Amino acid sequence: MSTVEVRKDWDTYFMDIAYMVSTRSRCSRRHVGAVLVQGKKLLGTAYNGAPSGVPDCSEAGCMISEEYELVVTDGQEDMVKKQRCIRTIHAEQNLLLFTDRIDREGSSVYVTDEPCWTCANMLANSGITEIVFHRSYPKDTGKVTNMMQQKGITFRRLESYQPPRETMMTVSN
Repeated sequence: MSTVEVRKDWDTYFMDIAYMVSTRSRCSRRHVGAVLVQGKKLLGTAYNGAPSGVPDCSEAGCMISEEYELVVTDGQEDMVKKQRCIRTIHAEQNLLLFTDRIDREGSSVYVTDEPCWTCANMLANSGITEIVFHRSYPKDTGKVTNMMQQKGITFRRLESYQPPRETMMTVSN
């Protein structure tokens, strides 16, 4: 009896690579990886982190910005305090900084996390035609999905995907 190992499909293959890339991140809050793919060819990788040559969160601590946002739920207004680190450049932004426009035309981006509104705007103007992600970012899902539909960019979540165990970060308190 022979055991034939099943070959990974392309979505799993490229998302696995995005998760491996995310292990380079030094952010203590979230590791995000992104890869640029044209056809079946890998053209670039990036992860979230501080600008080159600048201390990152693990060296200098997170640079937390606090904002308040008015959230209306079922007609009820509520001010919600939001915190985010502004020390790091997002993986999608780094991917756009370190790849050429000509390579992005008609390409796909695989990213571990659903792009935030700012990254989605940048990706929408980058020449890519598809964004594939794993972990959702509910805060911006509605408006990002709507914009991608308007732009004709395929926007899909790999819901049943399981990241490689060795890529899962543990957050220390």
